[in-house]
Order: sequence, then C-alpha cells, then structure tokens
Amino acid sequence: MPTVTSKDGTRIAYETLGSGPPLILVDGALCFRGSGPSRPLAEQLKDRFTVYIYDRRGRGESGDTLPYAPEREVEDIEALIAAAGGSAMLYGISSGGVLALDAASHDIGVSRVFVYEAPLIVDDSRTLAPGYAEKMQALVAADRRGAALKHFMGTGVGLPGFMVFIMQFMPMWKTLKQVAPTLAYDTALTAPLQQGRPLSPERWASVKVPAKIVGGTKSETWMRNAQRAIARILPDARHAELEGENHMVKPEKIAPMIKEFFAA
Repeated sequence: MPTVTSKDGTRIAYETLGSGPPLILVDGALCFRGSGPSRPLAEQLKDRFTVYIYDRRGRGESGDTLPYAPEREVEDIEALIAAAGGSAMLYGISSGGVLALDAASHDIGVSRVFVYEAPLIVDDSRTLAPGYAEKMQALVAADRRGAALKHFMGTGVGLPGFMVFIMQFMPMWKTLKQVAPTLAYDTALTAPLQQGRPLSPERWASVKVPAKIVGGTKSETWMRNAQRAIARILPDARHAELEGENHMVKPEKIAPMIKEFFAA
C-alpha cells in the first residue's frame, strides 16, 4: 500500500485505479477507502483517469497528528498531488467538497475542481441547533464515539430519531465508531459555513481554476440553495443539478457528469 507523507509527518494511505490524467477523490464525513462511495465511483471513472482514493487523516490506514487544523488536510492533498506528478483534478463530496475548494484556493497544483453538495447553510431555509459544533468537540474529546455519531446523524444530518436508533444495531455502526473522532474534523471544516449567513465573496476568491458545483434535484432546499451560492462566489464556476438524486448520489449517475467536466 503506497503512502505519502504530509508536511507535519502524517502518513496518508492511498491507492490508484485506472490510467489517464490524475483525479483525486475527497471523501465526506465518516468515509474512507474501505467504507463509502469513493471506490465504487473510482470504478466508474478508471477508464478515463488515474483515480486516487485515499484515507483522510485519522481514518482507515492513514495516520493522524494532533492538534488538528483544516490546513493540515490541505497539506495532505498537496502531498498526494506531488505524488501524482504535481498537478491533479479534485472531486469532493459533502464536507470533502469544502476541503476540495480549500485545497483549490492554494497554489498546490489543482487544475480543476468538482464539488457535489457541500453541506453549507447560507440562508434561513435551515437552522442548525446552537452549540452543535461545541457539543461535537466535547463528545469527541471525551471519546464518546456513539454519542458523537448520534449527534451527527440526528442534529447534523437531520435524520429522524427512530432512524438513528435503528442504525446503532446495524453492522455498519461498528465501522462508523472507528472513525467517529474525525467528525470533529469535518465539523471544523463546515460549521463556520453553516450559520445561515450568505457566503462571503472572499471565501474562495482565490480559486482561479474552473469549478463545477452540483446538487441533486431530490435534495432539500437548503442544500440546493447552498450549491447555487457557492457557484455565485467562485471566479470561474458552473452550477448544475443532477435529476433524481439526493445527497447519497449514485456513482453511476454522477460519473458521466464528472467525465464531461474534467474532459472539457
């Protein structure tokens, strides 16, 4: 298993599928190479790209170094881009979309960026419970992994209580608990952008590369509004919606749009 070493010494595990121009997939919360959408999506894309899938720090086979800061994850992507030859395209989903845009705002070799449903709250179409981020940090600090997952699923994602209760008895819960401490990382990435305020025009003003910002037509209003808002503030962005999809987008549905954008 290949690894790269980030600037702070953290080893980041990755693998590649396919051949062609390098494309790095950036996972959202709780996902890594062994659990989540990246591998199925990479299978859909490997005929056109050398697809890099990796374990974000603290997940899977990657290491972790404290204290955490979002900048460290940008440096992880920088190390992957260096391994890819100095230039790569990025696809980020959910909180990974925020990370992909943050990476694209630095001069580290990002050539294009595609974001699917970065979970921002930019108007009054949704309100996140006050103190959400602080409670998440406290639960993770106390190593209350199950409670952190319930807080994320219920308060963060907005799943009904009965669904969160049932999830505790499913086989996936054990896997989710292994990476639950990294919910504090995703919260640090997204919470400042979930306050119901319009995005600052300066937030990603330095993202000069072409960007594609996509939402699903079956997603909630607040999520769809957020994607439009992101596209409006980026210097070179196109917005689109994927018919019939929600936040749990099917790899075979999003792959053609990714191929079209990165081939342009």
